[in-house]
Amino acid sequence: MSAEDGRGAAGTAYAVVVPTLVRDTLADCLAALAAATGPGPEQIVLVDDRPGPAAEPGALEHPLTVLGDLRARTVVLRSGGRGPAAARNAGLRVVTAPWTAFLDDDVQVGPHWCGGLARDLAEAAPDTGAVQGVIAVPLPGGRRPTDWERDTAGLARARWTNADMAYRTDVLREVGGFDERFTRAFREDADLALRVLDAGWRIRRGRRTTRHPVPPAARWVSLGQQRAHADDALMRRLHGPDWCAKAVAPRGRIRRHATITAAGAAAVALAAAGRRHAAAVTGLGWAAGTAEFAWSRIAPGPRTRHEVTTMLVTSALIPPTATWHRLSGLWHHRNAPAWREPAP
Repeated sequence: MSAEDGRGAAGTAYAVVVPTLVRDTLADCLAALAAATGPGPEQIVLVDDRPGPAAEPGALEHPLTVLGDLRARTVVLRSGGRGPAAARNAGLRVVTAPWTAFLDDDVQVGPHWCGGLARDLAEAAPDTGAVQGVIAVPLPGGRRPTDWERDTAGLARARWTNADMAYRTDVLREVGGFDERFTRAFREDADLALRVLDAGWRIRRGRRTTRHPVPPAARWVSLGQQRAHADDALMRRLHGPDWCAKAVAPRGRIRRHATITAAGAAAVALAAAGRRHAAAVTGLGWAAGTAEFAWSRIAPGPRTRHEVTTMLVTSALIPPTATWHRLSGLWHHRNAPAWREPAP
């Protein structure tokens, strides 16, 4: 570590928990942490969340070597592929420091991150339960960002993102840690933050910085992202219909998606019933809604043939996919109780 080998004042000592699927980004994440100046972490807890009992055990050898002197303070756990919320809880169970800082395995902390985190924690008032880092998402120069790049860039504006978030360890245990019913990296951060706020703690933004590069993604990644609408259904069940306002989160387009989907289904049903005029009218409504959605994604982008084609195809498929996941989430979570399982 290039910093002084101190661990901060007793009240600002911290551990770092990193849930990971052992992606190629992990080595860069740990290397940046090892190189950051300032008081180092008391402990690094690396939680391997790959499914299966013995998933390529050698894959962690190289990422761990980049830690240098911090390797001696590193603990490796397995969480069995239950998602980032469960992986963070597994890491939390072995933390003894008064603060727990969570990092995603695809971020790179800034060169002075350890010192910046120590200052953020030292400046935290007694009623401050968490301090968020500043996330920077580098976008390509010389062209407009793609839909996927713009989506990732939203992390820079997101509240309470676990890409870089430090909580008082006792506060995390007080509220029961992360809700493990959030099995994707989506909304589990907002749910935890709302429970911390409801418990009477404050959350503030610090000054330390962390870089979040845009990860590579498959062409149809936006379709897979629609599974997150089931998490929104769980948020509604847990925090009420105004959860978006509480979490300062955009409402998204789920109502428009449902309307477009209903219009498309009605057009098919009316056509099958022989009501051609009504089918044509509802079909035009579906086409207009789909075209508006597609253009809203195409207009700010690079407008290459590949991007335009991708946006046209996915814009037709996203509304029914999103609606399906939202409805299935509402049904699945219709009786979901509050998360109260404590993290030992």
